[in-house]
Amino acid sequence: MTTDLLDIESLLTDDERATRARVRALVDREIRPHIADWFERAVFPRELAPVLGEAGLLGMHLQGYGCAGAGAVEYGVAMQELEAGDSGIRTFVSVQGSLAMTAIAEHGSEAQREQWLPRMARGEAIGCFGLTEPNAGSDPGAMTTFARRDGDDWVIDGAKRWIGLASIADVAVIWAQTTDGVRGFLVETSSEGVPTKGFTATPIEPKLSMRASIQCDIALDGVRVPESARLPGARGLRAPFECLNEARFGIAWGALGAGRDALETALAYAGEREVFRRPLAAMQLTQSRLAEMALSLQQAQLLALHLGRRKEAGLLRPHEISMGKLASVRAAIDVAREARALLGGNGVSLEHSPMRHAANLESVRTYEGTDEVHTLVIGQALTGLAAFRG
Repeated sequence: MTTDLLDIESLLTDDERATRARVRALVDREIRPHIADWFERAVFPRELAPVLGEAGLLGMHLQGYGCAGAGAVEYGVAMQELEAGDSGIRTFVSVQGSLAMTAIAEHGSEAQREQWLPRMARGEAIGCFGLTEPNAGSDPGAMTTFARRDGDDWVIDGAKRWIGLASIADVAVIWAQTTDGVRGFLVETSSEGVPTKGFTATPIEPKLSMRASIQCDIALDGVRVPESARLPGARGLRAPFECLNEARFGIAWGALGAGRDALETALAYAGEREVFRRPLAAMQLTQSRLAEMALSLQQAQLLALHLGRRKEAGLLRPHEISMGKLASVRAAIDVAREARALLGGNGVSLEHSPMRHAANLESVRTYEGTDEVHTLVIGQALTGLAAFRG
């Protein structure tokens, strides 16, 4: 039984459908059998990294250096299938590829690209992206992490918070204020097995969301890096924002995977559950709920596909990405909650996915820009006036 009532699948190319099928099979094989256990125990499966790398999913939108060079829609359908498995797994791929690898690919030196991108594409090296701070989330311009020159080196002091993968990362992309504006630096977290002096990453625990994922506090206490560790093409906040937009585009697709999985779970359950001697799916109120869920997801899916085609044509603008992220996450979280309710008491069990998806999506709606931030980005596009500061 399909939930694609508009036959959106027919709008995909053969290659895009093949990628979707390949990633869906990977999720069915490597993620679905284990995700409830990982979520319950709050474990991120580090062993998945090389599996995802071998599948060409790490930095898959990038060209060269062992990356797949996939189109925007092909990337989108891959993120959708991963998040149908779990938001935490898709988040790993986004942090690795859309944030850390994109920062190096777009703003790094050739030596930095050759050093890191091939290993990161294979899942042999893990990266993280240190932008958000304890008191500078939606307003990264207020960051207080500072990098000062000391001879031929830079010395970095500050703190970052909610940084995905930081405790298992081999390289941290750290954004810091300098006397000449915001700059990006590659901080190796260890050298020959010895932790980098002054760099500490501490997982944030316990969490009620994204439990099969890792988010950390980072402390930077006099971390010394050479000039060769600075990203030469990164100047100002525009550089990290470009990386964030890559991640936000992936979320516009990925969140719909979580929503679709919740809907499919509810649909299957309603067809099997009998109430008052009739299938739950035969009840008018049940069909109304299922129809509203399907309508919401299909509308958001069409928007995501439109954004993907515009991205491939080089026409996609930041406010359009905000529209996609906002619409997809809103639709997905509403569907996941409604699906949980339709399952009744059984919906709170990890045997079923909707409540896990709903919990994860609370994080997805917050990171890479809150609802409010994206609403203001759209508002600025409409009015020409920035309302972020008052």
